[in-house]
Amino acid sequence: MKLITVALACLLLAGIWLHDVDGRSMHVSSSNCCFNFSEKRIAPQRIRCYKHTSSTCSRRGLILKMKKGRETCVSQTAQWIKDYFKTMKPCLLK
Repeated sequence: MKLITVALACLLLAGIWLHDVDGRSMHVSSSNCCFNFSEKRIAPQRIRCYKHTSSTCSRRGLILKMKKGRETCVSQTAQWIKDYFKTMKPCLLK
């Protein structure tokens, strides 16, 4: 009888844990999406690194992290960003 109780408790805990993990993975922070894109060309010296917007965002783009700490969204199809893309480095995850 005790073995059945322990097994059921383990299954219950595993189910709760999986539900919690799945719920968090579906959350998209608005900081990973872009709603407005800069049209201006940005000097490459001002860009520290880039990251792609989340695949679940309504509009895909790049988030540029600037050397002074700001972030700017740009379209990844803009010609000037395609030229910079060869020399820019991706942002490291924290």
